[in-house]
Amino acid sequence: MSKVHVSTSINGDATEFLCEPQQSLLDVLRDELALTGTKEGCATGDCGACSVMINGRLVCSCLCLGVEVDGQEVTTIEGIAGPDGLHVIQEKYLEHAALQCGICTPGFIVATKALLDKHKNPDETTIRYWLAGNLCRCTGYDKIVRAVQASAEELAYEA
Repeated sequence: MSKVHVSTSINGDATEFLCEPQQSLLDVLRDELALTGTKEGCATGDCGACSVMINGRLVCSCLCLGVEVDGQEVTTIEGIAGPDGLHVIQEKYLEHAALQCGICTPGFIVATKALLDKHKNPDETTIRYWLAGNLCRCTGYDKIVRAVQASAEELAYEA
């Protein structure tokens, strides 16, 4: 099979790459583009470690083909921080010790960003529902929920 040319935007940068038609977006990000922040946890869409946003919509990159992002806007964990440092969400995850081994953390942070882009002041039920597609085997979820709540408060304060 011949490779397919894809033109897209990744983390705000125009990007072009070649990939096999059956190659997952996760594999393209990690193997072709060296964006290794997105993690593979299960390769079946069950754990959320590979979460990215495509046109602002949260997706598991292991379930999306690289060719599907042609003409789309992709945001990975590498695109969350700004030029001046960590994003508020990343800072709050650190402050609330909402991480341990780090495999699930990029996916949780991307999911949190997607949540807070849509819901400025989510209640705990909304947070837990929104993050239900992300699994953590180390921290439990209370610290993660508290980090999301603190992120929402800080972002509301900055607005």
